[in-house]
Order: sequence, then C-alpha cells, then structure tokens
Amino acid sequence: MSGWKRLVSEVRADVAAARDRDPAAQNVSSFEILTSWAGVQALLAHRAAHALQEAGVPLAPRAIAYLSRVVTGVEIHPAARIGNSFFIDHGAGVVIGETATIGDCVTLYQGVTLGGTGFQRGKRHPSVGDNVTVGSGAKLLGPIAVGDGAKVGANTVVVEDVPAGATVVGNPGHTVRVEGKRVEGPDADWIHLPDPIADAIKALSERLTAIEERLAELDGREGGGGDSERSRIPPRAGRSPAGG
Repeated sequence: MSGWKRLVSEVRADVAAARDRDPAAQNVSSFEILTSWAGVQALLAHRAAHALQEAGVPLAPRAIAYLSRVVTGVEIHPAARIGNSFFIDHGAGVVIGETATIGDCVTLYQGVTLGGTGFQRGKRHPSVGDNVTVGSGAKLLGPIAVGDGAKVGANTVVVEDVPAGATVVGNPGHTVRVEGKRVEGPDADWIHLPDPIADAIKALSERLTAIEERLAELDGREGGGGDSERSRIPPRAGRSPAGG
C-alpha cells in the first residue's frame, strides 16, 4: 500500500511541475492537465508500469508502456528510474531507455532521446542528475552522466559526461557558458545559445583578413580594400527569425 501512496505523491508532484514550467498550464485544473497533457499522461502511465515492474508482474508493464507510446508518442521503458517533479513539455518523440535514470526536477522538451549505443549489456543509457533541462531534439547517448543543474541545448548530441552546472551545445556537444555564466532556469533562451564552431570559423575569418591586410601593406598596396571588408563576418544582432 505504501508503494501506491508513493505513486500518488509522485503524480501530484508531476502535475505541479507541469503547472510551474508550462505557461499554458498556469490557470488549468489538475484534472485537465492529467487528461490533456501528453507528457503528464506518459509519465503517469510510466509510474504505474514501473511499480508493476518492481513488483515482478509479467507482461503488464510492457503493455502499459506500449499503449502509452501509441496514445502520447512518448516511449519510456518500464525499468527506467525517474525522480519527482519530472516534466516532458509537448512530449512527442521523447524516448527514455531501459537503464536510464533521471533525478528530481528535470525538464525534457519534445524529441529528446535518452538512448544507448551498440548492443552492450548492463548500464547503457544516460544518468541525468537533478534540476537538468534538455532542449528539443537533443540526443543523450550511452552510459554518460549529466551533472546536477546542467543545460543541454536543442538538437545537441551528447556522448560524453556533462559537468554539473554546464551548458552543452552542438554536435558533438561542447560545454559552453553564456556571457561567462551558466544558463539559469528551465525557461532558458535556447535560441541564442553560443555556437563554438561558428565562433571558431569567425575567428579564423578575422585572422585571415588581418593576414591579407598585412600582405597588402608589404606589397606596397593600400589596405585590403573591399575584398578584406567583404571577408569579415559580422556579429549576429537583433531578434532571431525563429522568434527568440
């Protein structure tokens, strides 16, 4: 009976997490969230499937997980371990593997995969710490560890451990910081995260421009002129066309 009481407590925390982290759920009843939010429904089904799995009940856990995937578009293996106050925003396309573990107060956006690599047995899926946010379309692959408070940018592919408090972007993922500090909160600006690859290309372009201007001076010609100016990459400014 205590197991079912824990299940009810977890579901209440999950509904509260949806209300806190989804602006669309601010003035919505708990009943409506339970019946209309696919991510919450998928998590509710997983809580029940995981409890049955822990109790050694055959077939039923996988059947619940399969039906949940059909209805919500979210696939969570019954054996995956998920902490309290977990929230899947929008839900569609999220996959959480068998040996994945997720801490408390974690937020996943649509299209996130916590998957394995190869056909090895044992621990083969990520371990995600507390207060982690994973952006849309991100792929966390293998038995990696994501530290507490880490942020994973949209469409990032993570195949190595992520330090606590770090922000990771790119493919493969690179640890970065925004304006010298980590991104705060689950509602972080995922559109304007830094791009280390683009920054490196920009630095190389500026270096090449400086070399061209120096060569022009040595040749007795005037500074690089229009060609050098055109080779410069201007910094991104203004609002993003994506609406950020």
